[in-house]
Amino acid sequence: MNYSDFEIWFVTGAQLLYGGDAVVAVDAHSAAMVEGLNQSGKLPLKVIYKGTVNSSAEIEAAFKNAGHDKRCAGVITWMHTFSPAKMWIKGLQNYNKPLLHLHTQFNKEIPWSKIDMDFMNLNQSAHGDREFGHIVSRMRRNRKVVVGHWSDEKVQERIGVWMRVCVAWADAQDMILVRFGDNMNQVAVTDGDRLEAELRLGYHVDYYGIGDLAEVQKTVTEAETDALVAEYESLYTFADNCKKGAKDYGQVRNAARIELALRRFLQEKGAKAFTTNFNALHDLDQLPGLACQRLMAEGYGFGAEGDWKTAALVRTFWVMAQGLPGGTSFLEDYTYHFKGEKSAILQAHMLEVSPEITNRKPRLEVHPLGIGGKADPARLVFTAHAGPGLAATIVDMGNRFRMIVNHVDVIEPEAPLPKLPVASALWIPQPNLEIGAAAWILAGGTHHTAFSYALNNEFLEDYAEIAGIELVTIDKNTTISGFKSELKLNEVYYLLNK
Repeated sequence: MNYSDFEIWFVTGAQLLYGGDAVVAVDAHSAAMVEGLNQSGKLPLKVIYKGTVNSSAEIEAAFKNAGHDKRCAGVITWMHTFSPAKMWIKGLQNYNKPLLHLHTQFNKEIPWSKIDMDFMNLNQSAHGDREFGHIVSRMRRNRKVVVGHWSDEKVQERIGVWMRVCVAWADAQDMILVRFGDNMNQVAVTDGDRLEAELRLGYHVDYYGIGDLAEVQKTVTEAETDALVAEYESLYTFADNCKKGAKDYGQVRNAARIELALRRFLQEKGAKAFTTNFNALHDLDQLPGLACQRLMAEGYGFGAEGDWKTAALVRTFWVMAQGLPGGTSFLEDYTYHFKGEKSAILQAHMLEVSPEITNRKPRLEVHPLGIGGKADPARLVFTAHAGPGLAATIVDMGNRFRMIVNHVDVIEPEAPLPKLPVASALWIPQPNLEIGAAAWILAGGTHHTAFSYALNNEFLEDYAEIAGIELVTIDKNTTISGFKSELKLNEVYYLLNK
């Protein structure tokens, strides 16, 4: 994923009522603003100024070009002066990429001693942006509105968040997701309408038998395996039974072969995410835990037991967070630690947690796994570092997709976990376990989540807005009565707007 493959277009609205000199001034101001935004160092994508549009035909052409240009991840609009909003209808009707309405103006302050009617007629953003905002709302067009002076750091940071979401949205539109095996038998929450997900979210889910992966594994050479094991030795601390010549060294090599085969398979299919299922391993020597951990750290989305929605969301989180501190991982709620206001949830999985979420050197270990009926699998064992983060899931509610977000505080375990043979994270859900877990359950949340230290709620608000899906957030201000009311109101909204 390379952010330099994308750009954001900037289109300024005006009209010819105030004469050619005004249009020239609008154009100069717009160009200066775009240059300032690009030089701010706050934006992950380059902003490309696409000129001032003064008529319906110019607007329609600008948005048609934006829709067809693969580099364009979204459009920022700004009304420097009054731009009659009927001119924007055709352009917006045929535009299907993210839209940000920047409500700003060129000058930061009123020039008290010099202001006259010429200045008032030219600098009408407070007026013109409301006209534009009306037509976008009338057309029921989803967009982000950012208010403030374009040079302010807070404004630039909010634009930067939206840009990252635009890249993640573009990435999802051609996301091929490989599903090895099916959904785990009888499990409801990890499945869903894959056709609707492709229509709404862009994900394309393909089924493959695990035997297809086993065939690719046969092409892995001893030299490739040697090189990858040497990489493991340089990155991780090996448990004694995993070192060369020890009892489980062969299992480390088998895990390396699976990783090489899995990466090759995904690359050949052009896939960005994948799922596994411990009920369907067949010709594999072991559950591919180590491979899943390392591929997640490279940016592949992962979901266990056929959970394709979480796999796609893990990939989306990873794309949004590129270059930001922290990390992203697949996680699962495992067991509780009841201790009053410090009650917490231990997050883990059988094997598959990304090493991106630890600041410690992982330990490579091999242990028996009492599920799946295969040989002892290799895995990285570590504890996630302390810090604020968020966990999210997407669930299929039948008539819509719902994204559920819970803000969490990852904490250090009270004591070592010497007998826990998997990676883990311990967190307190906001506002506390009692309310956080109850709200999550009331919303229909999964036991699997995509987790990130790097993202905040604004990222997911923007993503849900672009996707047109429901978003419910559980944070320090959540109350059960208020959350129940929100769910009921949302149900009515989506029933009326289906």
